[in-house]
Amino acid sequence: MTAVAPQVSSQAAPGFPSAEQLDRALREASPAEVIAAALKTVGRDQLALVSSFGTESAALLKVMADVDPAIPVIFLDTGWLFEETLAYRDTLIATLGLRDVRSIKPLDETLSREDPDRDLWFSDPDACCRIRKVEPLARALKPFAGWINGRKRFQGGARTEIPVVEQDGARLKFNPFANVSRQDIEAIYASAKLPQHPLVASGFLSVGCMPCTSRTTEGEDARAGRWRGRAKTECGIHTMETS
Repeated sequence: MTAVAPQVSSQAAPGFPSAEQLDRALREASPAEVIAAALKTVGRDQLALVSSFGTESAALLKVMADVDPAIPVIFLDTGWLFEETLAYRDTLIATLGLRDVRSIKPLDETLSREDPDRDLWFSDPDACCRIRKVEPLARALKPFAGWINGRKRFQGGARTEIPVVEQDGARLKFNPFANVSRQDIEAIYASAKLPQHPLVASGFLSVGCMPCTSRTTEGEDARAGRWRGRAKTECGIHTMETS
């Protein structure tokens, strides 16, 4: 898939179309066209991209940077990330010329109250994700009317039916990679010569927080190493509406 960035204005349209209208219009659009439409719809000051800087993140960030590298990027620094992920974030900022990456952390008082011994990931991983990801993201998204994420239908599970555009509480949520294939992702990496996440070579096909991420074996789904042995498959930021 070739992502061509159209020339667009960063000014918001006077009235936002509905998520359903946008989804119908963008159902067959390229990722760059979806991001350009998001930018045109809500304006740069009202749009953010949320990135984990994980194993497939560089592809979406590359497409976004080609459209407008000044779109704000929200990165959730949970306090449990691999050092390799933090280093990869810095590498991609420099490689892609990203101009506004905001690293958001959980509140110290929340961690002291709800996870003083740093073992909540083991006893209640949903609660751990809530205080380290869901709540910080909700706080970070307050200034924005729309946000972009990198979910793909081929990742399976709850992601197999995601639309290109959906309503997320008070915000529009854009899924520009909903229709892409794994081969499309690989093609973006190859054509742009994007660096891989350092842990890919060690067998990590999907990388989240250290305690809840493991290597995958041949034939396993890419996300099989996330919350291995538990029924949990999502951290919560895509299953709870932002207010």
